Amino acid sequence: MAIIRWRYPSEMPAIGELSRLQEEMNTLFDRFFGKGSAVSAAGVYPPINMTQDGDHIYLKAELPGMAPGDIDVTIEDDNLILKGNRKTDVAEPDVSYHRRERGAGSFSRTIALPVRVVADKAAAETRNGVLKLVLPKAEEVKPKKIEIKLS
Repeated sequence: MAIIRWRYPSEMPAIGELSRLQEEMNTLFDRFFGKGSAVSAAGVYPPINMTQDGDHIYLKAELPGMAPGDIDVTIEDDNLILKGNRKTDVAEPDVSYHRRERGAGSFSRTIALPVRVVADKAAAETRNGVLKLVLPKAEEVKPKKIEIKLS
């Protein structure tokens, strides 16, 4: 009787490749049918939050690992355009990835602004991987209080 060393299925080259293929297919179906995070399902990057008050529009975008020089913000008409290039980590020569989920490469996202803003007075800063924009609303779109006179 021959004794054969037992191996995990994932250690066998062909089965390991099939497992990887199955995982890739599961990820593809999860994204297509809406399972997983809303951001990955929608395929938009970077994820943002946009809020407003009477005088300003505030936008926060998650851009971890990006330097301010790698991000380009422009306002054209009533759209805010966010562009950048997220660089890949430098891979070590003898390392193979078990999972690689962090995306890299260039992106461009156009966000419709709810009202007209004054682009010359906009402010931007980045801290802890979050870009914060403060966009002052144009005077003509700010709420106006109407004084009521007693007659």
